[in-house]
Amino acid sequence: MAATTAAVALPRSAATPGSPAVWVLIYAELSEFALFFLIYLVVRAHNPELFAAGPARLNSLAGTLNTLVMVSSSYCIARAMAAIRRDDRRRCLRWLSLTLLCGASYCAIKGAEYLWNQTQGIHARGNLFFTLYYYLTFNHLLHVLVGMATIAWLTLRTGLGSYDAADHEGLENGACYWHMIDLAWIILFPLLYVIG
Repeated sequence: MAATTAAVALPRSAATPGSPAVWVLIYAELSEFALFFLIYLVVRAHNPELFAAGPARLNSLAGTLNTLVMVSSSYCIARAMAAIRRDDRRRCLRWLSLTLLCGASYCAIKGAEYLWNQTQGIHARGNLFFTLYYYLTFNHLLHVLVGMATIAWLTLRTGLGSYDAADHEGLENGACYWHMIDLAWIILFPLLYVIG
């Protein structure tokens, strides 16, 4: 009996979303955050008492709400991408608007948290933990604002018909960047509000 060889169909791998240029930007941004996380860990190793006490003084409700908002925003942008791939521009616009609403909610919660910190006597120059807390969270807030401006521009372009099922790379680039911002927060939240 002769052995027969059947060609095995391997699953086709999906292309990496977005353009190479946006991935260069994302890797650069992630490298920046990685450097800040490394600095945080080194300073924490030399000041364990400050970093053990620091999270207990922070507003953990605000941190938790912002985590829920950021995770929800990533879901919304993913649904927007799914809609444009189906050529459903109306739903894509709805999901993009919800992404912007989540971003605005994050900013409002962060602003309220900073005001609350002031009433509790938590200042950037209070100690090394709070210096790093303010630096990391404000840096992240700036990234959220840049991401929101990007999503707002992409929402306008989507409304004008610039993207459809066949051509939506610009929208995909913005979605990838937004997911990077969410990923950075997912790492920041436990470092600052839980572990300390």
